[in-house]
Amino acid sequence: MSSSLSDLPRDFCAIDFGTSNSAVAVPDIERPGAMRLVPLEDGKVTMPTAVFYFAEGRHDADGPPRAFGRAAMSAYVEGTDGRLMRSMKSILGSSLIDQVTDVGGGRGVKYIDMLSGYLKRLRKQAGAADAKGHEPRRVVLGRPVYFVDGEPERDAAAQASLAAAARAVGFDDVHFQFEPIAAAFDFEQHADREQLVLVADIGGGTSDFSIVRVGPDRAKRLDRRDDILAAHGVHIAGTDFDRHIELTGILREFGYRALGPAKMGQTPREVPSGVYFDLATWHLINTCYSPQRVLELRNMKGFYGDPRHHQRLMTVLDERLGHELANRAEDAKIEVAGGGDCVIDLQLIESGLTVPLSEAVALESLRGDIERIAQAGLETVERAGLKPSDIDALYFTGGSTGLTVLADRIAADYPDAKTVRGDRFASVATGLGLHAARLFAA
Repeated sequence: MSSSLSDLPRDFCAIDFGTSNSAVAVPDIERPGAMRLVPLEDGKVTMPTAVFYFAEGRHDADGPPRAFGRAAMSAYVEGTDGRLMRSMKSILGSSLIDQVTDVGGGRGVKYIDMLSGYLKRLRKQAGAADAKGHEPRRVVLGRPVYFVDGEPERDAAAQASLAAAARAVGFDDVHFQFEPIAAAFDFEQHADREQLVLVADIGGGTSDFSIVRVGPDRAKRLDRRDDILAAHGVHIAGTDFDRHIELTGILREFGYRALGPAKMGQTPREVPSGVYFDLATWHLINTCYSPQRVLELRNMKGFYGDPRHHQRLMTVLDERLGHELANRAEDAKIEVAGGGDCVIDLQLIESGLTVPLSEAVALESLRGDIERIAQAGLETVERAGLKPSDIDALYFTGGSTGLTVLADRIAADYPDAKTVRGDRFASVATGLGLHAARLFAA
């Protein structure tokens, strides 16, 4: 980075607030003008975007007793009484943002306050990395190209909510940068010539594409708006893949798409599917546990042609195992992503219950979403007035680019482009840090 940044004040940071994982970049005191990623938990520079609210314990100044990141996931896996919250970013732009939800122990918390609490934790970790322990007052936050597809007003509301949450925890100066553009800045550090790069940032909640003109001379400029030729995205990504895997590979054993009992002279009807879609959606799982809904579903036993399906469903609801099923789906996705079939162990529900999942079946369940994501990349090229052959490089970042079939499908549209894989979980944070350093040095 340029020497003009050597005397940069260190009261700022950059935050990649992701659907699945988050990271923070701060000024590097040992390398003036440079940025570094902060260890957030157990020495790791990324932390799951997860909060666990304990059912027991006293409030402190920050609210109900909580654990964050891996500690939150561990508390849940160990069966601690409480509530796990993930995919909080997906709530932005929805009507849920200002609603209160039960977190156990007779406590209610607004979704926006959950989000603020997680940002406060990140800010605290950024302060811990400062020699004097000062928490930053200025921040660059990453954001997807679209929080909400095709609805500009809700998209603007989503950014406003995130900005309000950041200010609520002590950030006075809040700026945003598109996540795929931040990834382009990371790519640019190693560029030795001017290039047109299509950045594919595919995480847990969104798939975002940007075409950015990069190069060693351009990297010296603060205002890069004219280097961004097009940006586009869709609200489809890793959590959607998990949902399809769960519906296809797990929940059929619980009655999804199953038929009711055969009755004289009538065609059997399909079991109502609403509960299955909610069980396969992280931020809706807990809605399945309300006493009224459990009672309603319990009384639907007669809707099921196979009583085992209903019994298994009620076990999930009575023992609150919805998130564990979602975890099993995610694990299955990762396993088939590496190539080959897998067996999903569901013996926590019923002794001896396992479900084979073939790679072919899993990929077929994802094919529609994969095509929509690939088409979003092509639309980005079209919006820039370019052809696929004009793209010099593809830069993949985001956790879901680990799904080989997805990356290969996108790359197939750009046979002449060089494929580069960034750090799937940290390249956006690195790029946001570079942008923050340039912005706050001005």
